[in-house]
Amino acid sequence: MDVGPIAVTLALVVCAVAQDFDHVRVDRIGGGFTYTEGPAWSRDGYLVFSDIPENKLWRWVSGQAPEVMRGDSNGAIGNAYDAQGRLYTCEAHARRVIRRDKSGRVEVLAEKWEGKRLNEPNDIVVRHDGHVWFTDPAFGPANERRELDFYGVYHISPRGAVEVIARPAGRPNGIALSPDGRTLYVTNSDERNVRAWDISRNGAASSERVLISGIEGVPGGIRTDEHGNLYVAAKELFAYNAEGRPIGSVKLEETPSNLAFGGPDFDVLFVTARKTVYLLQLGVKGATP
Repeated sequence: MDVGPIAVTLALVVCAVAQDFDHVRVDRIGGGFTYTEGPAWSRDGYLVFSDIPENKLWRWVSGQAPEVMRGDSNGAIGNAYDAQGRLYTCEAHARRVIRRDKSGRVEVLAEKWEGKRLNEPNDIVVRHDGHVWFTDPAFGPANERRELDFYGVYHISPRGAVEVIARPAGRPNGIALSPDGRTLYVTNSDERNVRAWDISRNGAASSERVLISGIEGVPGGIRTDEHGNLYVAAKELFAYNAEGRPIGSVKLEETPSNLAFGGPDFDVLFVTARKTVYLLQLGVKGATP
């Protein structure tokens, strides 16, 4: 695996909260994969990410080469950790959402809706109080074999109850929360937009609206920083403020698919991009909703 600094084209600007994006450092922590996705940072000090075609879940520790964490990942795509250090994974091949604790015990959190199998769970986010949201689109062959007649955005309560909060016409993809955990964001790969919902204390969603539209490329992963700015993986890595206005972009050597904040101080942005995983020093901390 290749490790080291690389040259990229940067076009990030200074936003209203005085973050300095003028000198962004970009490193490559691993290359030679097939198609990387689903980065998530563990508080135990490592990054996990998926290589979908190779059916592997990888782990990376700073200063070391990436190593295989799971050799048969059931087509893992999106990943997320909760406050207890449990790993949540969207398994495309198994068409389900699971949670794995530190002992390795696996719980299936969602695999059917009203007796029909999910399409292809894609991305997931967990709030500090245990509420979970995930997207269920269907890309490629999965679109032909789906049992449900809709693409969905779902909520899982801490007690395990599953509900549909949205059935968009286009396919939902990336998902994230605002720093206070009261706003949910979902990218839509077909509509080229980001939708937002107000989220209550009990996880109920309301006030659906389009926050960002006309995104170049196919919007995938999305994350927020401590100030509420949004970062979207599409044709480039695009940055927006909390009102949805663009504040800059980063053009990498490969098209980004997903992203996650991490590092000891949670101030590093990891970006999966086809065959490579990048590390960006933005000088801002990620949101921990």
